[in-house]
Amino acid sequence: MTLLSTIAASPLSLQDIAQRDLLQELIADRRSPNTRRTYTKALVDFFMQVAQAAPTPALVGEFLALDRYQAMTLVLRYRRILTDRGLAPSTINTRLAAIKSLVGYARKVGQCHYDLADVEGVRVENYRDTSGVNPTEYQLTIGMCDRDTVKGVRDYAILRLLWDNALRRAELCQANVKDFDPQGSKLWIIGKGKVQRESVDLSRQSVQAIQAWLELRGKCKASEPLFCTLDRATKGHRLSGNAIYNLVRETSAAAGIYKVMSPHRVRHSAITAALDATNGDTRRVQKLSRHADLNTLTRYDDNRRHHQGEVTKILAELV
Repeated sequence: MTLLSTIAASPLSLQDIAQRDLLQELIADRRSPNTRRTYTKALVDFFMQVAQAAPTPALVGEFLALDRYQAMTLVLRYRRILTDRGLAPSTINTRLAAIKSLVGYARKVGQCHYDLADVEGVRVENYRDTSGVNPTEYQLTIGMCDRDTVKGVRDYAILRLLWDNALRRAELCQANVKDFDPQGSKLWIIGKGKVQRESVDLSRQSVQAIQAWLELRGKCKASEPLFCTLDRATKGHRLSGNAIYNLVRETSAAAGIYKVMSPHRVRHSAITAALDATNGDTRRVQKLSRHADLNTLTRYDDNRRHHQGEVTKILAELV
């Protein structure tokens, strides 16, 4: 007997709910492959923790048939489990968001009578560390790409885009050949939290790098991924986020960069370098970073200026 089944169910018919695989309906409704993977992992973990079993339509039905306070008790218990496991606040909030989305979807289709609006996430302090590498160090990194090879040409184009446009790796992964407009020097991407593509202006260097990659890659369909794998087993498949992460980490290490680099740290580096180059013009740099909240860029600028360290030195001289 599972933990869920020991709690009295509400008047909702378990049999009716169990006839639909609401979890899979929710996952299929998410547009982003990353979101689908994240939600699947989160919901499997939730049911494994609170019910000691993988989610099935029947088990999901038991959860959705609870009354509001019973459901909140389980979710709050799960939040405490995640906190005790030492997970990052952002990870905890993502997993809670997946559960809320499941409940919200079920409620929308008439298979649940409650919501989880009162379940609060864990406070996150965003971008505490926005440090990265300077332009000279990144130049060493992209210089490690052997552009006499197909892989080196592809990797160089990826590393250029991560820097020149401060792109997120998911934005690169989702780009298709047809999204590249060399005549207009643009790339159409699906930004964070967006469902429709938006264009970003490309540098001359990025345009040339992508053109060189596509020329070596050979004939391909417009609907195919812009960046693909090259190994024999999976050649032509869409390059994954993990592959781009490994590319950045390994290339940076080969260049002698002591920091553990990632695509997002390259993004941090590019934004910080842009603030340096524009004398802290956050509004101009916002066009590059595409942050919805200008306060986020203010944090970058404060970290760049090292205000805290300067004040600490002043205080140290006073005693």
